Amino acid sequence: MITWGVISALTLFIKTPFQFYAIRFLLGAAEAGFFPGIILYLTYWFPSHRRAKMTGAFMVGIPMAGIIGGPLSGSIMAFTHGLFGWHGWKWMFLLEAVPAFIVGVACMFYLDSRVRDAKWLSEQEKQIVERDIAAESQQKKEHPSLLAVFSDARIWLMCWIYFTCSLGQYALTMWMPTLIKAAGISSVLNIGLVTAIPYICVAISMVALGASADRHRERRWHAGGPLIVGAITLVLSMMAGTHTTLAIVLLSIAAAGIIPASPMFWAIPTSFLAGTAAAAGIATINSVANLGGFVAPAVVGYLKDVTHTNLIPMIVMAVIVCAGGLTAVSLPKSVNK
Repeated sequence: MITWGVISALTLFIKTPFQFYAIRFLLGAAEAGFFPGIILYLTYWFPSHRRAKMTGAFMVGIPMAGIIGGPLSGSIMAFTHGLFGWHGWKWMFLLEAVPAFIVGVACMFYLDSRVRDAKWLSEQEKQIVERDIAAESQQKKEHPSLLAVFSDARIWLMCWIYFTCSLGQYALTMWMPTLIKAAGISSVLNIGLVTAIPYICVAISMVALGASADRHRERRWHAGGPLIVGAITLVLSMMAGTHTTLAIVLLSIAAAGIIPASPMFWAIPTSFLAGTAAAAGIATINSVANLGGFVAPAVVGYLKDVTHTNLIPMIVMAVIVCAGGLTAVSLPKSVNK
């Protein structure tokens, strides 16, 4: 994340399309290890029956960034434009990269790698947590090799489900300002402020779904159900047109369904992956699924150019997301164990 912050700040110096693509590639390379690393990190500290809530608590950073970032980005671009001769977007990339750098440095000194290393736990507390983790690990079947991981059909099924989560999430987060503008809101500052509304709903939904999933020991419907509801309401928000209030309400429901599905999903593969398979499996699922970050902007952008409407590309995204949700709810009941 330190590297990510530095590269993100360097975006303000780009002048050509090639430089833009190069910076975005390096940014993705810097970010690639962070998310799967955290998902693996959580398996060291929490048993699976508590992991949906904890993963949700970690991933609530996404909507919180949207709640803060939308108005902040709009404000920075509006009020810093021309300061020291820089455009507002340059100030935005510089100022919003600083927290990632600072927190990245702090984490190197603060985060303990394992329960045994935690100075803030008593010996009895360490033994309790280690016992729970060890008991769960004994119930998992460890893959004998990396080849066995890649040949496991469950891994590729997880890749497909998470790909649809990622696709929907990128379609929403990257096109949110455009969708809000299409709903009848014009100024950059107002778009930034209204962007916070869907993300507030996402934050509430993510925490509530995580707590519910762990309380009921249920995974399939908590992951797939929100995807289905989110896909349907995403299309309805587009059909609402310039009925601004209705469109924003439906868009908020869509975001509160699609984005929180990701932490609910991760409670499934981490419940059957162990040892080397946990690291390799999580990385594989995350890598394949993150192709959604390429597919969603490319497909939405292309279809928007061809059809001159937001409705058709969002229908395509919604169909794929809904298919992923149906796949999740049709998983064997054993995943809830």
